[in-house]
Amino acid sequence: MQLRGERECADCGARWSYYDTGAIVCPECGSPDTVAVDEEQAIHTDSEVEFDLSPVRNDVDEIPREDLAVATRDACREYVRKRGFVRGGELLPLDDTYVAARELAGLADIVRRSTSLTDEEEWYFLELLRGADVGERPPAADVPDSLRAVRGLATANAVRDYRRDVRQWIDGEDEATGSAFASEVLGTIQDHVRRIRALQGDVPVAQSEALLAATRDLGAYLRAQDPDGLASARERLAGLEDQD
Repeated sequence: MQLRGERECADCGARWSYYDTGAIVCPECGSPDTVAVDEEQAIHTDSEVEFDLSPVRNDVDEIPREDLAVATRDACREYVRKRGFVRGGELLPLDDTYVAARELAGLADIVRRSTSLTDEEEWYFLELLRGADVGERPPAADVPDSLRAVRGLATANAVRDYRRDVRQWIDGEDEATGSAFASEVLGTIQDHVRRIRALQGDVPVAQSEALLAATRDLGAYLRAQDPDGLASARERLAGLEDQD
C-alpha cells in the first residue's frame, strides 16, 4: 500500500514517522487524533513487530511437545503476517530472520501432528527454535532428508513473498533502476517458486537454497544498483534450469 509517512499529533504537536512506529497513535501523548502532514506517498508493506522466541524456549522442558509446537508455530505466523519488504519506499533485503520464521512455522506444524520424531528431527527442530528469532538456521548440510520438503516449501514461500513486494515496489517507482532486467528475472523466479510449491517443497535443499540466493542477488541489484547482483542472480537461476 502507499502511505504518507510523516504524521503530526493534533493534541501535543509531536511529529514522527509512521514507517518507524507502524501506528497512527501519537508516541508522545498517546492521542489518536493525528494527521499525515507530508505530501508524498510511498509504498510501505512492512510493520514494526517484535520476534522473540525466548518465552517459548523457556518452556521447552515444561510443557508437552504438542503445546510447544503450537506456541512456536503461532509466534512465527504472527511475525510473518506483519512483515514486509518495503519500508517507506525503500526496498529491504530478504532477511534470514524472515526465512527462518517461515521454516520454523512449517516445521512446528509437522512436530505438532507427529506421533514420534527421530533424534535427528528433534535436534533440528530445537536448533531452529534456538536461533530463528536472530536469523540463524542450521546449514543446508544438516537438514534431515525427512525435513527437506519443509525447508524447501518454506524457502519457496519466503521467496514468493519477497517477489510480490519487489514487483509492487518496481510498479510504484517512476524510474526503478534496472526494472526491465529485474522483471525478466522475477518471471524466472516465479516459475521456480511455482515448481517447488507444486512439489510441496520436496526438492534437493541445494535447489531451494540456490533460489533463495538468486532472489537475494536480485534484491541487491535493485537496492544498490549492483550489476554483479543481476549477473549472479541470472547465473544461479540458469544453474537451476540445468537441473530441471
